[in-house]
Formats: sequence, structure tokens, C-alpha cells
Amino acid sequence: MIDKMHVLNVIDTALASSDKFLVDLKISTDNRINVAIDGDNGITIDDCVELSRTIENSLDRDEEDFELNVASAGLDTPLKLKRQYRKNVGQELAVTTFDGESITGRLVEAGDESITIKPAGNKKAPAEPVEFKYSDIKTAKIVINF
Repeated sequence: MIDKMHVLNVIDTALASSDKFLVDLKISTDNRINVAIDGDNGITIDDCVELSRTIENSLDRDEEDFELNVASAGLDTPLKLKRQYRKNVGQELAVTTFDGESITGRLVEAGDESITIKPAGNKKAPAEPVEFKYSDIKTAKIVINF
């Protein structure tokens, strides 16, 4: 089986001097490697190709065969890292807590311990900002408006 720590070290080294960062790394028992990356200024296809080549060159197909997929953390995937929250301040988020509370609103702050969401209100009843600790958030997704 492919060594996850080896792949993680390769990724960390490759992304260290950039604004890109690892969001998720999964390696299945049949050596399917799935890497999701993000960047403070977004991700391009070239970023994914470059990291894919770097990982592939660090592994030996003669020793162990593998399948490799490097992709950006898409808009439809939940936010996982504080860095992703910080990057998305100003965006509309749909947040669900482990207690089952759901709220949609503008992400106005992303601190070290919590985020603050400003739900949509109206002129007669402006909504108050709501704070959530990261540890209380089950899922948080960017709301895509067309």
C-alpha cells in the first residue's frame, strides 16, 4: 500500500512556497490516491497538473501501481479548514451544526476559534450576527447564486 506520510510530505514540500494548501488526502486500500487542494487566490488546472506530476514522480509504479487524482476543492464541497473560511469571508454560507441548527448568511468573520455569520434580514427586522465555534460546525458550504 502507498505510504500516506510519504505522499503528505511530497505535497507539503510542493505547496510550501505557494498560496496553495492541502484540503484533503485519501488513499484507499487499492492505492487510489485522491488529493484536494485549494489556494488563497484559487486553483488552476495547471496547479493540479503540476502537483500530480510531482506526486507521481515521487512514487515507483514498478514497485506499486496506483491511481492518482489531484483536483481543486470544489465550490460544492464543505469547507474543512480555517484557512478556507478566511479565504471566503464575504461569501454566503449555509452552516449546519451538530445540534441540527441550520443558518444561511454572509460570512463576516473567520477567527481562530469561530466564525460569524450575518443572516439576511429586512429593514424592519435586521438580523443579528451569529457566532459558531468551528467545533460545533457539522458542515459549511458556499451558497452558489446564479
